[in-house]
Amino acid sequence: MIRFRKYFRRKILAFRNRLGEKAVGRCMIEITNAIEIVKRETGVLAAERIALNDAVGRVLAEDIVADTDLPPFDRSQMDGFAVVASDSKNAPVTLKIVGESAAGRGWHHTMKPGEAVRIMTGAPVPTGADAVQRVELTRTPDVSFQNSGTLETVDVLESVKKGTAIVRKGAEITTGSKLFSKGEVITENMIAAIASFGYATVEVAKKPLIGILATGSEIVDVEKKPDRDQIRNSNSSMLKALAENCGAVVETFPIAGDDLKTLKKQIAKASKNKDILIITGGVSVGKYDLTKTALKDLGAEIFFERVRLKPGKPTVFAKLGKVLVFGLPGNPVSAATSFYLFVNPAIRQMQRVVNGSLRSGVGVLSDTVRGIKVRDSYLPCEISFSSDGRVLLRPLKSTGSSDFIAFARADCLVFVPRETIIEKGSPAQFLILPTR
Repeated sequence: MIRFRKYFRRKILAFRNRLGEKAVGRCMIEITNAIEIVKRETGVLAAERIALNDAVGRVLAEDIVADTDLPPFDRSQMDGFAVVASDSKNAPVTLKIVGESAAGRGWHHTMKPGEAVRIMTGAPVPTGADAVQRVELTRTPDVSFQNSGTLETVDVLESVKKGTAIVRKGAEITTGSKLFSKGEVITENMIAAIASFGYATVEVAKKPLIGILATGSEIVDVEKKPDRDQIRNSNSSMLKALAENCGAVVETFPIAGDDLKTLKKQIAKASKNKDILIITGGVSVGKYDLTKTALKDLGAEIFFERVRLKPGKPTVFAKLGKVLVFGLPGNPVSAATSFYLFVNPAIRQMQRVVNGSLRSGVGVLSDTVRGIKVRDSYLPCEISFSSDGRVLLRPLKSTGSSDFIAFARADCLVFVPRETIIEKGSPAQFLILPTR
């Protein structure tokens, strides 16, 4: 049965590649369908164990479980005196000080009515005490008077209710409770909690290995000064940063020119030992757009090559052996938008992230925006907040999908359905662009 499925799949692939544009090229695919196909074809990576000190940004491959109650004992929330609350009912009252409980050095005896124990923030509350009165509401005799041999006492100046200033054992979490779940991204705020339960190491998903290959005879390396009709390669640097921000290990490759034979060699080299290959440029229908032809010649299975999306219509998704291949448009804004919608979820899914898509929200537009025919749009916008707490979305003035200067200020992408006008002051859905 398995052999039959593999044989059948190879036949379908050969048929699709023979048909070329007629098979998959002419029809644009809906954005949601494209995302589902990417998810369907994306597997997950193995896990590895690493030091907790190196774990920020990694994805948990195990649940983090409490091995003790927290706090592990009834704990004082402030400096003061542990007392029996009923003793303070007729305050001011004088109580006998019978000991001291400090953090890391508790008073492990049973306190009786009429007694008090001097206590510090974080220290264990003695057995028998049921409240802590803060030090500002108490008074002790002169030190010189106490040193005269008279029994040390404390005056509790105001009454205190039972349970005041005490955090009960297990109030934060109890032994065996799940703290964090597999699939969560470890943040700086989580480290202290994980360390508190003895996790010197944690099991995390391996980082995806990604190759980035920019194509086009018109682009040159960043450090070079472009000649006439040339531009610098900004896409490789941008995509490297975006992929690393998703937790990937990235290798960039030399620019590929517009020569089919050479391009096939460079694609084969760039995809070797990688989980994902990102190619930019050469995915449209021009004379020198050779990426799809090169992929087909190499035996790649192409799942879609046109998406009902602006910017980013000529986005390609394929599989070359076990390697996922994303062919992104050469215009930087198109490449970035396609990355956020399609590549980001794939990288996250490989690491087993729960819901790896961009976070979404609803805000109010500061200007009217207009959708276009046939394709849905994602427009770069800045986020701000009104005095009454509303999320405000300001569309960035842009000259098009090559305007990476305007895009550099974007906080989010606002969704504009095709053939739709969203008026100024109306609500609009948006995707939040991730930051470090």
